[in-house]
Amino acid sequence: MEEVVRDAPGQEVVLDRLLDLLVIAALRAWFDRPEAEPPAWYLALSDPVAGPAVRLLQDDPAHPWTVAALAAKTGVSRAALARRFTALVGEPPMTYLTGWRLALAADRLRDTDDTIGAIARQVGYGSAFALSTAFKRVYGVSPQDWRTA
Repeated sequence: MEEVVRDAPGQEVVLDRLLDLLVIAALRAWFDRPEAEPPAWYLALSDPVAGPAVRLLQDDPAHPWTVAALAAKTGVSRAALARRFTALVGEPPMTYLTGWRLALAADRLRDTDDTIGAIARQVGYGSAFALSTAFKRVYGVSPQDWRTA
């Protein structure tokens, strides 16, 4: 506990990591309760096929993923991956990726001053226009309106 009140080089990084660990531990405990209803993607993480695919999409959303590329990385056929992923996550891999990219973009619009074009590239869209089109379709407002709201 003395680590929390320490004033030493790197203290901010240490506290950030401690907070990350605390949040992860709390979520795991919450999701492990018998009456809990964790999100489908969380449950899918323990699956030997869908789990690695979810991790790949979450860890590198800007990569130009295809079902074929995910299948190759997970060592199964495209059909097997699509079937298993959809059954466990509740939506096809590319639909999940779109939602994940847009959620990341929404967070970055709120938490950074990065341009919409920069955010678009960070989350896997080729241009600000492409991100804006998808963002408005899902969130009902433009990225700029989301940022200022």
